[in-house]
Amino acid sequence: MDRFGRAPAQQWLRIAFFAAAAIAFAMAVIPTPDLVPIDSDKLQHMLAFFTLGMLGAGGFRRRSFLAVLLWLAAFGALIEIVQEIPALNRDSDVMDWLADLAASFVALTIARAIWPRLE
Repeated sequence: MDRFGRAPAQQWLRIAFFAAAAIAFAMAVIPTPDLVPIDSDKLQHMLAFFTLGMLGAGGFRRRSFLAVLLWLAAFGALIEIVQEIPALNRDSDVMDWLADLAASFVALTIARAIWPRLE
């Protein structure tokens, strides 16, 4: 435990969470994200937010399920709002946000079931 009562693994999960969030945001707003081999926009969103949900559940264990879900929902909404900027040449879609929510919910549900067993 550190001086804040967190386990070292939890600190690494938080670092990984913020790194993954930064990468997800960058990939969502660059004009031509040809680096991703997955053609399905919805699948890209779901993979990103499933990852964020798993990392968030582990890194922020003291936060409630709903609190982490709402932060992920807000982050997904921010991405969709930024994608409205014409210069980015990206498409904003409420269905992308719903895919983010669904993947986050599933990830948090799974993670909350398995994290206590890993301690």
